[in-house]
Amino acid sequence: MIIIEKSSQSSYIDFNDISFGKNYSDNMFYCKFNNGKWEDPIIKKFGEITVSPISLVFHYGQAIFEGMKAYKDKDGNVFLFRPLENFNRINSSAKRLEMPLISKSIFLYGLKQLLSIDKNWIPNNYGQSIYIRPFLIASDGRLSANPSKKYIFMIICTTASNYYLTPLKVNIEQKYSRSTDGGIGFTKAAGNYASSFFPTRIAQEEGYDQILWTDSSTHSLIEESGTMNVFFYIKDSLITAPANKKILNGITRKSIITLAKEKGIRVKECHLSVSELIYNIRKNLVKEVFGCGTAVVLNFFKTIGYRCENFYLPKISSEKRISFFFKKRLLDIQHNVVDDPFGWRFKL
Repeated sequence: MIIIEKSSQSSYIDFNDISFGKNYSDNMFYCKFNNGKWEDPIIKKFGEITVSPISLVFHYGQAIFEGMKAYKDKDGNVFLFRPLENFNRINSSAKRLEMPLISKSIFLYGLKQLLSIDKNWIPNNYGQSIYIRPFLIASDGRLSANPSKKYIFMIICTTASNYYLTPLKVNIEQKYSRSTDGGIGFTKAAGNYASSFFPTRIAQEEGYDQILWTDSSTHSLIEESGTMNVFFYIKDSLITAPANKKILNGITRKSIITLAKEKGIRVKECHLSVSELIYNIRKNLVKEVFGCGTAVVLNFFKTIGYRCENFYLPKISSEKRISFFFKKRLLDIQHNVVDDPFGWRFKL
């Protein structure tokens, strides 16, 4: 049972000004875990929450989240994109961080109810969406270094257009690491992102937009880029690092692999070394490099930096880019413009 408090409703939303993370929908989903079970969820007005300063989320970092989107078609129907993947992944993250699993009824039914109430926040325009952030934090008030016994699960929403609007200039990281063997790189744990801020700032001060992360042991194998999975279109093959315990198994990543195979493009889920990449760039064999994720959808790279040298990728018109094809194919499916042969759309 979901308790719906008196909710707020905005009378006007400016969909011409929806930069990512600027405006949040009127309401939020809130549910507590206490005494070994989930309490009745609440949907209430978006606003501040009260947490004790000794809540374990602040001291031992038990915090995970997901990223999802909902879309409207031209008739006003609302669709989620592969929500069961997000449900399974948040529970995979919860298990690794010793947090309680979230039931499907709480996650999916709660999401459905929240979006039904805040439906007017979902843009009608092609390419725009509402970005959904489910998250789970430890809320137990004691300082012992043990898993919390109390948790809060919430869902908030923000209007979203394109996350990155221009081609990216990225630098191959040779010192810092995003994840390590046996760590939590495959989860959407808050700490994974916090640890990336400092090396990213260094790269930005050197004139780059983002980092190409490499393996922590040798810094010779490419893993991800910033907060995105990354693809390399070399010769006639699409190459991406295998989703393992170090690399996030992105839902957009999985979708692109499926779309590539549908189009007859050879996909290699394997480690690409830095030396292989540089060699292929020098030989003009790298056609495209692009990152992907829920927020960004897909964005291509224009420059790759390595050891104080910049390598420039081919200039190709948007319509001829394989990345453009993937992005349009995804958006067409998400906005119900074309048939969905994969069963990815979830109508609310």
